[in-house]
Formats: sequence, C-alpha cells, structure tokens
Amino acid sequence: MIIGYARTSTADQIAGFESQLKELQAAGCEKIFREKASSVAVRIQLQSAIEFVREGDLLVITKLDRLARSVSDLLMIIQDLEKKKVGLRILNLGMDTHTPTGKLMLTVLGGIAQFEREIMLERQREGIAKAKIEGKYKGRKSITLDRQQEVRRLIDGGMTKASVAKQLEIGEATVYRIIRKQITSQTIKNVG
Repeated sequence: MIIGYARTSTADQIAGFESQLKELQAAGCEKIFREKASSVAVRIQLQSAIEFVREGDLLVITKLDRLARSVSDLLMIIQDLEKKKVGLRILNLGMDTHTPTGKLMLTVLGGIAQFEREIMLERQREGIAKAKIEGKYKGRKSITLDRQQEVRRLIDGGMTKASVAKQLEIGEATVYRIIRKQITSQTIKNVG
C-alpha cells in the first residue's frame, strides 16, 4: 500500500498544503495522513502513519523537510520504517530508500538540510540581536493575567481554542501557550 504524509507548519500555509496533497495523490497514495504542526511539535499524524504502515508498504512525502526536523530525527524515522520493512519515497528528490544509493543520499541530504536550518536560525538570532540594539525589536506582546484567566474561563465554558482565539482576537497558538503554561504551573503546584 502507498501511504502519504503531508504537513505544514501553520494553518496559514493552505496553498502549500494543497499542493502536497495533489502531489501525493498523483503519486498513487491510497491513504494520506495530514497535519498542521510545526516540526518541533508532537506530530500525531506522522506517528499514526508510522504505526499504520505494514511490511511492504511505501511511505511517500513531497519534501524531506515535511518529515524530519534534524538528521537524528530523520534517522530515527527511517529506522522505525526499516524495522517494519517499509520504504520511504521523497518525491522532489526522486529518492527511494529501497535502494542502498537512496539510503545514502537521504542521509547526506538530511545533513545538508539540518545545516541550512541551523545557518538560517543563526542569521535570525543575529538579526534579532541587531534589531534589539537599534531599538527596533518589539518581541511578542505579553498577555495580561486577566486575559489569561479569560482564556481559561472560555475554554472551561466549552469553547474551542479556535473560537476563543477569534473572540479575543489573539492567535490560536497564544491560546495553546496559555493553556500549556497553566497546566505546567498546576502540575508543579501539585508535585510541590
């Protein structure tokens, strides 16, 4: 069976998501796991896809960066797939791990992708530092305690996180951050 996996980092990347789905369908994917999550977040659909595949199946992705966040992450995913005797195909590279050359190239390209990401993050940090020195960097707006309590009240009242974000005119990620922060502080209180 040919299984596809599509991911975008944010809900705003609709066009990129749709193009991934089209490519995966054109590649003959019979089932496609899809999610909108950053590469550093828990990728539930990726885990579901890995659990779903069976011996002889093929997992297809459009680009390497849609699958792994680092070389070590990539190697762990490949190892999980190899244990299950499942192949991996990366469409934009024309690469398939069913071949020794494909495995080698995937490892090399994963290293290059990680290097590029680290360089990009370094440039970003340098740019932020320069902007701070020049007084141009504002950073993320802080959310007041009253606003945080309002988010919690609305969630506890049964509203969805998306609805809360829309009503309060804040990002959905901010709602998740507030909830996560409250859960963490509550856990610390309970342990301590």
